[in-house]
Amino acid sequence: MLSTTSISLSNLIKRFASTVAIDRLTFDVRHGEIFGLVGPDGAGKTTTLRILAGVLAADAGSVMMEGCDVLRAPEQAKHLLSYMPQRFGLYEDLTVDENIRFYADLFGVNRSVREQQSAKLLSAAGMAEFRRRLAGKLSGGMKQKLGLVCALIHTPKVILLDEPTTGVDPVSRRDFWKVLYELALQGVSIITSTAYLDEAERCHRVALLDRGKLLFCDTPSQLKQRLGKDVVAVTSAEPRRVRDALTTAEGISTLVLTGDGVHAVVDAADLRIPEFKSRLSAAHVPFDELVIAQPSIEDLFVDTVTREGRSQ
Repeated sequence: MLSTTSISLSNLIKRFASTVAIDRLTFDVRHGEIFGLVGPDGAGKTTTLRILAGVLAADAGSVMMEGCDVLRAPEQAKHLLSYMPQRFGLYEDLTVDENIRFYADLFGVNRSVREQQSAKLLSAAGMAEFRRRLAGKLSGGMKQKLGLVCALIHTPKVILLDEPTTGVDPVSRRDFWKVLYELALQGVSIITSTAYLDEAERCHRVALLDRGKLLFCDTPSQLKQRLGKDVVAVTSAEPRRVRDALTTAEGISTLVLTGDGVHAVVDAADLRIPEFKSRLSAAHVPFDELVIAQPSIEDLFVDTVTREGRSQ
């Protein structure tokens, strides 16, 4: 029986001087799965991807990828994957087609396969009409999509993406994820990192990281159920005033600004909502809505990190 596991990390450790960047990291990625590494800067996302890509040595642990021992045979592993770092090496004085041809030549892809693959990928990315445009003249989002096309031109079994949608416009981000979903359906294993907790919702499974440690690993829906507390959402044009007015209220685990208001993780929403309304009214803080909300992955992450910080 064929294994459903494409990538397996076990007790992975990486140190930089006295700093532990990766702390006994363990997880598996399945064939055809989009797996998200999610966490703030310094969580260990880039370090993990660089070890998986075979460009950085680990201090301890094991990494298996499609039957290949990455730590012992990194050069062999590189033939199985494509790694797209935060700053992908596009040549801005070359056209879209010329960049694709360059990367195809690096991987030994013949002309007929290159033309067929590039036509399919450019169409999926919404870039078919820009084949003759210089890469330097593309928008940030289009450069990221071209980077993905170049990374996929040799049809890898595994794709490693380091925060590929940072600074990308919403339309390009949608096109980017459309390509990823199509690749996953073909059985390609994808690990993508992001600092955007809301983007974790797009992944099949997510690993929440903080300071090199794995906090949780599960599907987005299961992660949100792990919170075990209520969330009260306050919608207001003045979210900071809402946060300040509620900071000292009882029963609150964490308060998170959401842009159009505040999410409060509380012990009992039915009990706290009347108290919040009273506090905001007394402080003359305007609000449009104050209701029980569905927990988000961000609520879980912030609440977990906050609790761990208090216990140290």
